Amino acid sequence: MTQVSMSTLISGARSGQLVSFPTDTVPALAVRPDCSELVFAAKQRSQAKPLILMGDSAESLLPYISGTVQELEIWQRVAKQYWPGALTLVLPASAKVPAAMNPTDPTTIGIRVPNSEIAIAILSETGPLATTSANRSGELPLQTIAEIEAQFPEVLTLQTTELEAVKPVTTGVPSTVAKWTQGRWEILRQGAVQLEG
Repeated sequence: MTQVSMSTLISGARSGQLVSFPTDTVPALAVRPDCSELVFAAKQRSQAKPLILMGDSAESLLPYISGTVQELEIWQRVAKQYWPGALTLVLPASAKVPAAMNPTDPTTIGIRVPNSEIAIAILSETGPLATTSANRSGELPLQTIAEIEAQFPEVLTLQTTELEAVKPVTTGVPSTVAKWTQGRWEILRQGAVQLEG
């Protein structure tokens, strides 16, 4: 049984343990960015599928991206319009991003701020975390704590009492993924958000 209090989950995440918490899309499997290999191992995930860096605000994610002043202005304008929300932006990565987050292309990083009070509360204490959906690679995202516990017994999840207090809203629809390519957005995955070019 790995259901823990919010404070224990936060300290576990800070110390490099795998954790899971609700977001606005699907429940996340998360870890400190420098411990990203733990997610790949737990999910049996291909190294070709990068993780998403999730933060509590656009400001917390800025150190992880690099671009021109003009590009940063464009990206921040989009972030302001859609965040918090179900939009992942794939942008050029700064040297601060561990290569383990995106082993096959460490030059880019997907970033997102979830529209979830409980996720933001956790991320505001842990700092940005490397995340992905809670499921084995190639299978459907798990939706409940019981399912997550059964498949990932080593992962820290929140006690049901903690969840009942906030009643997180999870749509079950993954985020839209948009990559900045040659001065425009390329939609890699259409999800909940319709991004206007």
